[in-house]
Amino acid sequence: MASGCAPWRLNEARALVERSEPLQRLPADPAQRLLIVGDSTGVGTGATSPQTSLAGLLAQAWPRLEIDNRAKNGATFADVRGQLEAATGRYDLVLVQAGGNDVMRLRSESAMRGDIERVAELARARSAHVLIMPAGNVGNAPLFFPPVSWYLSARSRTLHGLVREAAARHQAVYVDRYQERAQDPMARQPDLMYAADGLHPSDAGYSNWFEVLSQQASLSALLAPSQAR
Repeated sequence: MASGCAPWRLNEARALVERSEPLQRLPADPAQRLLIVGDSTGVGTGATSPQTSLAGLLAQAWPRLEIDNRAKNGATFADVRGQLEAATGRYDLVLVQAGGNDVMRLRSESAMRGDIERVAELARARSAHVLIMPAGNVGNAPLFFPPVSWYLSARSRTLHGLVREAAARHQAVYVDRYQERAQDPMARQPDLMYAADGLHPSDAGYSNWFEVLSQQASLSALLAPSQAR
């Protein structure tokens, strides 16, 4: 994909990855346990600090929420399988954030389907409540330009279809962040919503992700017990 993007942004992406650190939270008196697995969006790459990542925003909203964040930069759904297998015990909620690397690395549809199915199965073994939030429309990221951006948008649609089907089979919640460019708030304000690499979300971008996740997954109802002080 390097031939279809701005080379200088690749250096920015590498720098952001090197600086990123997944937020972990172990309150003294946790009300609920959350497991986060996935890729750089689970790590929070692109945010100015772990506190402004999606995990950080969850921690701010629910201070008594224990967060076990096993996400890794560069992870595909195949890698997420390993993250879930390494987790022990039960959780009140599992959040899966993955898919962008599957799209960009041109992984086959059959390979993605098998890995997504296994991830959904493993996540359900860890919790009764599973949220799967794939990357949005990767082709809308400023890093890419036509015709590569069009191709990545098509692959993103395919990925989202596979996740939607697997989530339905395993009683998980599919969080839909796929939008065409004209409707995508990330694409409408790219300088605000994306980090300097034009690929990862910025603080504002993660805030948008948090809003979408909260609305589609009804987080207030799922995490209501941890609101108690």
